[in-house]
Amino acid sequence: MVRAASSAIRAVHRLDEDQAAAFIADSQAALRRAQEVLAPYPVVAYAGFLHDAEKEYAEAVLTRALVGGLPLPGPEVLGVGVPAWLNGLAEAASELRRHLLDRLRQGRTETAEGLLERMEETYEALVGVDFPDAITGGLRRSADALRAVVERTRSDVTTTVMQLRLQSALDRCSTAVGTHPADGPPGEGVTDPGGPAASGIEADAFDP
Repeated sequence: MVRAASSAIRAVHRLDEDQAAAFIADSQAALRRAQEVLAPYPVVAYAGFLHDAEKEYAEAVLTRALVGGLPLPGPEVLGVGVPAWLNGLAEAASELRRHLLDRLRQGRTETAEGLLERMEETYEALVGVDFPDAITGGLRRSADALRAVVERTRSDVTTTVMQLRLQSALDRCSTAVGTHPADGPPGEGVTDPGGPAASGIEADAFDP
């Protein structure tokens, strides 16, 4: 279940929807089998192993939904426990950082800003879940980790957007004055603005 879920997340980052769907289906099949087998043994079912696997499955499904801007399926739809779903959502939001940076490298700043907004909305929702860790499965730690990821990502997006705006302003300025930094030094026939001819006085006039 965990292996298939991890492969699904990597496929989502590669924008390979078919592979992502196939791996999620494999992870779901393994999850249902594990739940069925462990149902008669609650001591094992609630020992933490199944919770961790459910969290990985939820993370894969929720990552795909967040990347695609789709509605998030709830824990009942996914067939996982609420603590596993909450922690899976926190880790799915953290996974958006990798996807966001890939989009920034492609120059797709609007897409990156949209992903950052989803990360921030997810964090705001999770910090509102104020219950003991024994109930939420350690959600507070997951939310704290997500906050750090959101802050770093916001800094990266802000820096990139400001650099692009500065480059755009420089390009407009270069176009306005009729030159471009890439054009190199002025060619022949361009009068040196600092030379005597710039004032309209012949150079011979200064010959004693």
